[in-house]
Amino acid sequence: MRTSTSLLRVFRPQVQERLYDFYEELRSADDFFWDRTLGAWIATGHAVVSKAAGDPGLSSVRYPDIEAVPEELRPLARVLSRQMLYSDAPDHPRLRALISRAFTPRAVETLRARIFEAVDRIITDAAPTGRMDIVADLARPLPLTIICDLLDVPQQDRPALASWSEPIAEAIGNSRLDADRNREASQSMTDMLAYFRELLTRYDTPPAPHTLRALVTAQAGNTDQDLDELLANCALLLIAGHETTTHFIGNATLALLRHPHAADRLRRHPELLPAAVEELLRYDAPVQLMLRRARHDLDLAGRTVSEGQTVLLVCGAANRDPAVFPDPHVLDFERAGGRHMAFGHGPHFCLGAALARLEGAIVLEALLSRLPGLRLDSTEPQQWQRSLNFRGLTRLDVAFTPPSAGHDSGTQGMPTTSSPYGVGSATHAGACPAPPGPGGVAGA
Repeated sequence: MRTSTSLLRVFRPQVQERLYDFYEELRSADDFFWDRTLGAWIATGHAVVSKAAGDPGLSSVRYPDIEAVPEELRPLARVLSRQMLYSDAPDHPRLRALISRAFTPRAVETLRARIFEAVDRIITDAAPTGRMDIVADLARPLPLTIICDLLDVPQQDRPALASWSEPIAEAIGNSRLDADRNREASQSMTDMLAYFRELLTRYDTPPAPHTLRALVTAQAGNTDQDLDELLANCALLLIAGHETTTHFIGNATLALLRHPHAADRLRRHPELLPAAVEELLRYDAPVQLMLRRARHDLDLAGRTVSEGQTVLLVCGAANRDPAVFPDPHVLDFERAGGRHMAFGHGPHFCLGAALARLEGAIVLEALLSRLPGLRLDSTEPQQWQRSLNFRGLTRLDVAFTPPSAGHDSGTQGMPTTSSPYGVGSATHAGACPAPPGPGGVAGA
């Protein structure tokens, strides 16, 4: 079916605020349709999205013809083409093999104390003020800290990496930037790769043990491994590893603030936290879509997709499909059945899913247990980033009751062994109710 409605409407601020109502309108009309404006097939139903995500007839290669890309964007496109996120077999499993060793449940578990310490410091600093911007003060710096720890990036270099990451993420999520913004994104990627090349070939300071730098440094001596590929995938981890978790934390916090009864229930029943993380990911996912291209003519959902045509899999819409999630607009921490698509599906299932779950859970636990009276501190409509791919707030101002004089607002308020995600818990980061799926950032 062809429709006059285009997915491009999500760029409108008024549509961003009611994004899931818009998705419902699209899905109700047709869950798989040709978007004439975008020149692409749009999949919004859970069945077609999940099927297409693992269909070998669809390719994940984003730029099949680099020369067709605007000249100012080609440097970025060449790097993205070396990343596992935009690769197919046999390159995809080969590229993923080394990086995946840094994201095993045991490896992620070693980061638990570091995440706890970082969250504790941020909350302790903010508590006396009674106010904070969740995005700028917590959701953005925390994942950057953790992914840089994983990569073994020195503290003094981290601001530069953050500044390079933003224009790259913007270009990935928005195919309609002007030439200057595309040029900035390409230059940022060039600078980031030059930095990683220097970091990974630095011999004056040995890599910290159990970090990705240590793994990659050891692998770099293997003549069968292309160093440029390693560098490109380190860049992917930095960008995806902190951009998506930043958006998850912001989106989840907003959802809880807009549903105070759900927040109160979670505060009183912390054993629901693992299930709450999954439901919050379903409810407002940080990554909204996946791009695929038809390798050859194929049938999908009863439609003929021609060779070379683009298929956009709208995971955010699939997560609100009532055929899989009854009452999909309700935030229900005891929801049964159904598997959300926030981390993708199939071979490209998100490599960092366990880490994102752990970071989000520790943050939510801290916000609910240590900031009494937590509430929105603005009556203005929320501002969302302009992106087809990412769903994230530009800021989220909150207020809460500061601790009374002489009250210790430190770590004593944070649960430990009593909570499934506490710092002393034996629960592994990967032990969430939903299975991790095959493979195993967003959707690497």
